[in-house]
Amino acid sequence: MNLALSDEQEFLRDAAKGALARFKTVEAAREALEDPSRLPDLWSTVVEAGWTGLLISEERGGAGLEAFDAMLVLEECGKVLAPTPLLGLLPASYLLDRGGDEACRAVADGEARPTLVAARPPGDLEGGWTVEAASGLARAEAPRIAADGSVTGSAAWVLDAPQATHFVVVGTDQAGNGAASVVEASAATVQDATRYDATRALGHVSFDGAPGRRLDVDDGQLAAAWYLGQALLGAESLGTVQTCLTMSVQYAKERFTFGRAIGSYQSIKHEITEVLRKQENARSLAFYAGWAGQDKPEEFGLAASAFRSSAGHALDFASRSNINVHGGIGATWEHDAPLFFRRAQLNRRLLGGAHDATDRIAGELFAAQAAAAA
Repeated sequence: MNLALSDEQEFLRDAAKGALARFKTVEAAREALEDPSRLPDLWSTVVEAGWTGLLISEERGGAGLEAFDAMLVLEECGKVLAPTPLLGLLPASYLLDRGGDEACRAVADGEARPTLVAARPPGDLEGGWTVEAASGLARAEAPRIAADGSVTGSAAWVLDAPQATHFVVVGTDQAGNGAASVVEASAATVQDATRYDATRALGHVSFDGAPGRRLDVDDGQLAAAWYLGQALLGAESLGTVQTCLTMSVQYAKERFTFGRAIGSYQSIKHEITEVLRKQENARSLAFYAGWAGQDKPEEFGLAASAFRSSAGHALDFASRSNINVHGGIGATWEHDAPLFFRRAQLNRRLLGGAHDATDRIAGELFAAQAAAAA
């Protein structure tokens, strides 16, 4: 496993950082709490940078890159709370490409804007494909996909649903097996469900026999799309951890009390060091997830779940620590720290939640132990 970025990956990461630097996204995130229209529209930037085609093969008009490359872009987005639609679009484009769908070129060119209606693959806790429920911890049954591709059912908290032109719906066929279908957004009912992080577009989506076209993908590819979403969410969280850490360190050097910088006090030093430790743990798992996604797909589910769980817990701790280090000002609306806390609290609940990823790790490890003992 190579833990160094290639020259191409360095360029991709730097290009993403430069593209996002043209916008005051953190400032816009604060203003959007009062007026969502104040968010910058980054769609043209996403298209111009080629991010829409990152995971689409070159013969279908994309860049033909791997999961880890997409994770590098999402990490930069997380650093600045950028309101990009990539968390929903990239897993959707992955399935479109694997299914050889006709929409791939339009997606890569930015003419279509799909998002994934994600379904959690069966596991040791639940034996079927499930989706997010509108409320409560219990998961809901995934939409039903007929032989002709039509879709019936609903899913809550769908990433980037309000602006999507197409939904790539993961559900079950008549036999209860995993299936996927592409549905135009105009054939679905979308209810805006944006919550306390105003930079994150969410929606409740319902289908009532909506016409669609079946994708020729198997259960393994459907599961990979779910775990790709976990890895991308983890990467975005990791980027936000970095910003929280940078803010805390800078303030700890500048703020003086009793004639000393507060960073010289043991309690502050230990808290910031713990953020760094959690960040580095998550970063090592990011490399594992990237490597598994490309070279050992049978381990991708475990790797992506471990990364998402670790990054989610790191961000939860880092965002709280950022407020603690800044003291009273850190808890006020005038400061940026609460914006990162909002992002942390929403991220840990999306796509099954960080707890679901942790449960998936436990299931994989117990299964491996049982197999070894047999």
